[in-house]
Amino acid sequence: MQGSANLNVMIKAARAAGRSLVKDFREVENLQVSVKGAGDFVSRADLAAEEIIREALTEARPNYGFLGEEGGEVAGKDPTRRWIVDPLDGTTNYLHGLPHWAVSIALEHKGEIIAGVVFDAAKDEMFYAEKGAGAWLNESRLRVSGRSRMIEAIFATGLPFGGRSDLPATLQDLARLMPTCAGVRRWGAASLDLAYVAAGRYDGFWERRLHAWDMAAGMVILKEAGGLVEPLNPDGNILADGEIVAANEPIFGKFANIIRDV
Repeated sequence: MQGSANLNVMIKAARAAGRSLVKDFREVENLQVSVKGAGDFVSRADLAAEEIIREALTEARPNYGFLGEEGGEVAGKDPTRRWIVDPLDGTTNYLHGLPHWAVSIALEHKGEIIAGVVFDAAKDEMFYAEKGAGAWLNESRLRVSGRSRMIEAIFATGLPFGGRSDLPATLQDLARLMPTCAGVRRWGAASLDLAYVAAGRYDGFWERRLHAWDMAAGMVILKEAGGLVEPLNPDGNILADGEIVAANEPIFGKFANIIRDV
């Protein structure tokens, strides 16, 4: 796919950050780690990756705003456009030597996500999309699965850790969902969960208490692959509330009703 100038900038920045992360990943036991909170860690590699991305995006588009997981938000001279960046989604996997983590970069225009990149550097898989131009994995077009029977479907979610208050709700979700489906996976990187639904590897995904940078890029990739994405609360806002339910079209209604308990 021949992407726009903005998308090409995003892909280039993601690859540069990915190269840096892969280099440190090979020496994961030597990483300097500090504690941010219960079960939530940040590494020197994480901070370095965000700086690489920030520099690349700012050089290319100096007027755009920037929201990053580690460095917070910087307003741009152009109030209608903002980068939303997670330099290392799946930090805990990364720090444990598990090769399932990603660089996530999204572009927001007037409150709508119009482009997204999710780069799994460990596997050299670049998921990307622009509004109206389809979704892609490297050079191949992406499409959600065509499964229509819940009992054949696999879903992904995040399981609350470190005493988080949403554990009871998630356990109730699992109790309702698991008897109806082929399985539930928890791999620890929401951006890749959404990209995997886009690729047909999963059939659906839901989670609570996420941040905008966890979901923004994956959302547009999934939508452009033909998936449906909604807030858990039908009247809510995904990026503001941090709650999401997503799936292919044939399964979405049944799946969403189970998660919403309606």
